[in-house]
Amino acid sequence: MKTIIKAVIVLLTLAITKVSAQDFQGVATYKSHRKVDLKLGNENMNDEMQKQIQEQLRKQFQQEYKLTFSKHESIYKQVEKLDAPNPIQSGIQIRVSQGSNIMYKNIKENRFANKTEIFGKIFLIQDSLTNRKWELVNETKNIGDYTCFKAVFNDEYTTETLTQGGEIETVTKPRTTTVWYTPQIPVNNGPAEFFGLPGLILEVNDGDLTLVCTKIVINPKEDIKIVEPSKGKKVTQEEFDEIRDEKSKERMEQFRARSNGEDGERVMIRIGG
Repeated sequence: MKTIIKAVIVLLTLAITKVSAQDFQGVATYKSHRKVDLKLGNENMNDEMQKQIQEQLRKQFQQEYKLTFSKHESIYKQVEKLDAPNPIQSGIQIRVSQGSNIMYKNIKENRFANKTEIFGKIFLIQDSLTNRKWELVNETKNIGDYTCFKAVFNDEYTTETLTQGGEIETVTKPRTTTVWYTPQIPVNNGPAEFFGLPGLILEVNDGDLTLVCTKIVINPKEDIKIVEPSKGKKVTQEEFDEIRDEKSKERMEQFRARSNGEDGERVMIRIGG
């Protein structure tokens, strides 16, 4: 089955790709969506208030990103936009902080540099890329004008939540990541930290997060410049994870201590970094 998939990929690449690999570059635009299933353990919060909060969260998680790529390098970052008015509903205002990540990947050198802000401090994470063992699936679909192939990856992730009793609970859950990639764009790359397939990844379904490519410009008239970020406290991914987890625990403890706070309190939720 995998042999058939690989043969089709080779034929598509040879038949459709009309660009020089040495000069190949482009810009792909992605839009993000995230499922929201947030339950706040507050006896004063009815179902309607919970629904309003989840709707605020859903809208704030809808973001736009650009992946600027060449044959071996890329920069991935969020498109800046003005904050939309976020009226206070039911005495609670939700604001989502997603940092200001700039993700640089060098596929040829198997490394990345991720400039990210967490709790008001800028870090520069420099480490090796994590090579996922993708399973190629004999399924195709079209995304725009591109024929895409399916690939999946199974792993586990750990999350910490604040229970209704005010305790911090650590839970490990299974996760299946599904992506769709096209060999018509012959780069071993994709949005965020995703890469490792014989074609550009155009769609990612990773747990609650979905990323979908909405526009691609190949070999734009103006030359593309990919500049690796250099500012921020330099740490490895493991060091950053330890710092983030420690700070998150501190914030959870503070939130638990204020769980019976006054109406109008702002709730800050940080995703990713």
